[in-house]
Amino acid sequence: MIVNCVVYEQGRRLQDIQPREIGDYLDQPERFVWVALQNPDTQEMALFQGIFDLHELAVEDALNGDQRPKLEEYGEALFMVMHMVTMRDSEVNSGQLAVFAGPGYVLSVRLHPGQGFTAVRRRCENEPELLKQGPAFVLYALMDAIVDRYFPVIEALEAELESIEDQIFLKSAARESLERLYQLKRQTMQLKHAATPLAEATTHLFGGRVPVLCSGTGEYFRDVYDHLHRIESAVDSIREMIIVAIQVNLSIVAIDEGEVHKRLAAWAAIFAVATILAGIWGMNFTHMPELDWRLGYPMALLSMGAICGGLYWRLKRAGWL
Repeated sequence: MIVNCVVYEQGRRLQDIQPREIGDYLDQPERFVWVALQNPDTQEMALFQGIFDLHELAVEDALNGDQRPKLEEYGEALFMVMHMVTMRDSEVNSGQLAVFAGPGYVLSVRLHPGQGFTAVRRRCENEPELLKQGPAFVLYALMDAIVDRYFPVIEALEAELESIEDQIFLKSAARESLERLYQLKRQTMQLKHAATPLAEATTHLFGGRVPVLCSGTGEYFRDVYDHLHRIESAVDSIREMIIVAIQVNLSIVAIDEGEVHKRLAAWAAIFAVATILAGIWGMNFTHMPELDWRLGYPMALLSMGAICGGLYWRLKRAGWL
């Protein structure tokens, strides 16, 4: 579906156009066309592939929503894949934005429902002096918007981790805490898989040899890289805290199990004494001492009670009961 198809001149919106009119503006200096697509089908992509002379491999990747974030060069054109990561109802949702940027055009392809980029277009149109730099600035604006949306996800993950830490020492919540920690670890990895490859790709857009299309805009992409570096550091910190929390949780579970085993062993020792004594005096031999003693039965019970009581006192004092 075509969301927008707009031509810009000197950084200012000129007019909305139809796809069949794009060819009339591509070779005009100081003008470029910005097309936004959402969940396009193969026919729509084939149309724009012909208009912008897009590489077939890049087109295939744009239609495939499972691509790793990356940057590829095709002559003077650039093809970048980014992951859109947002938090909704305590779940991390991800989508894909593929951007084709070349001399005179920008084509963005958004897959999967999610927050759009109307605000990005509005921001660019409100800064005509920057938008005069052409497709490279649009690429930067889209990247910056996607990266900025990572920060609320970081905050949500940190808040969830703090919530888990508050109940991690509650005995009744051990299993729930462990399940939440593993869920949080999975969500953190989703964000890491989006940010780390994108940071690697961004390094090719500033410093050293940069694509011709991005010459003069290196400081903007460096700013995006700085944000991504902060996100990577935050993600690594959360991962380390999750690992520590999991280890603490498992240690607490092991300690609780040890306490249970100690109690079971203590009671087993107490009953073992009574069992032994009852077993000995319960043997029905004819010539057995104390069988004819009238006080034998109460003395046997008294002996068993005294020994078991002594064991109970000793084990209680030792903390086993």
